[in-house]
Amino acid sequence: MQGEDLGRWITAQRHGWEQLLPAQQWLLENVLGIEAVGDEERPVRRTQDDMWAVNLAVARQFHAREGHLRVPRKHVEHLESAETPGGRQTGPDEPVVVKLGVWLDNVRKRATKLAEQRRTDLDHLGMRW
Repeated sequence: MQGEDLGRWITAQRHGWEQLLPAQQWLLENVLGIEAVGDEERPVRRTQDDMWAVNLAVARQFHAREGHLRVPRKHVEHLESAETPGGRQTGPDEPVVVKLGVWLDNVRKRATKLAEQRRTDLDHLGMRW
């Protein structure tokens, strides 16, 4: 409406409910019928360790299929199944997509800052530093 994406605005209001003033919350609830998102609707926040685990799983999948870890920068890998934060298993209806080439390039650039275990995990896959 008039250049404003109302769906995006409503989503922002629902997700940012705690930052709204009580009067704004009242107006949204009582005038527009909009409520705050429930816990089941909130996106799961991934920690650095969670993201590392998913990216490493994708690298292992690529290595198992291709036999090497020489991944083109633009390569995107679809993880067949993964465990999400909270222990839930993803399936074929919710694929995990990782820009594997970009991730590996970034890891190479930050190799000196990597924890020893992470470096060892990638060494086992034949990572070229």
